[in-house]
Parts: sequence; C-alpha cells; structure tokens
Amino acid sequence: MTSQDPTTSPDPWHSLHALLASMDAEIEQVHTERGIEGVRPRFAYPLIRLAHTGPLTIRELAASLDRSHSAVSQTVAAMRKEGLVTSEPGPDARTRRIELTDRARALVPFLEAEWRATHASVAELDAEVPYAMTAVVAEVRRALERRSMRERVRGHLEEPR
Repeated sequence: MTSQDPTTSPDPWHSLHALLASMDAEIEQVHTERGIEGVRPRFAYPLIRLAHTGPLTIRELAASLDRSHSAVSQTVAAMRKEGLVTSEPGPDARTRRIELTDRARALVPFLEAEWRATHASVAELDAEVPYAMTAVVAEVRRALERRSMRERVRGHLEEPR
C-alpha cells in the first residue's frame, strides 16, 4: 500500500518559512547598505559567540549555540569561504579549532548592534500581533508591509544608546 505524497498538500509552514527568509534578506540588505558583503544573518550568532569565547571546536561551538554539529559545520564552511574564520588543528586529530579572522573581529561590534536591533524589532512585532505563531504569519507580513524588517533594524541601529 502506498501513501499519498504529503508534500502535494498545502504546506502550512511555507508562508512562515518564506517570511523568515524575507526578513533575513532584509537584514542582509542592512549589511549591504553598511558596505558589509558576504555576511549572512546566520553568521552573526557564531561570530559574536566566538568573539566572546575565543576559539572553539565545531562541536563546542554547536553546543554553545544549541545547534546541530552539521548545521554549524556548514555555517563554518560558509564563513571560512567569506574570510571570516580560520581553522587550526584542535586538541586531537579529529577536531579543528575555529577562530575569527581580523575581518570578522572588526565586524563584531556592528553584528552585536544588529543583533540587538533585530531582537528589538522582533519584540516590536510580538507587541503588534496577539496570536499564536501559526496564526500570526499573515499578521506579521502585514506589519512588515507597514514597516519593513530593514526599516525596523535600521531604526534601532540609528537610535542613541
């Protein structure tokens, strides 16, 4: 007996995934507006963490970020390609220690400010939409049409501290 392919039904998460991808793209536009190329929003978390902890193995970094080893390994490979991290042999032959490059260290203050601005923007969105996340996607999209993620992040980056 064969089952019907569930991926042919409407995906209730598609709009949420599309929305999250759009928000990430707008954050990346904030980076580009600041002259920062090749730094994806997903790089901020590990780069900031490495700036505060010093070099870590991929396993240590994954545990520190509560992410899978595979996801962090892929992110580290992408960051290495952009010249943001280097890797050196770790304590044993199976591990490598990930370390920030000078370029990444110079970007960390901006990434920390962008992190705070992004979290403030998300809190703004939470205050604007009073529903569970599965019901809120349409409301969040409407809120972002009124004021885009890029505008929100940019607004928080320009506020005095």
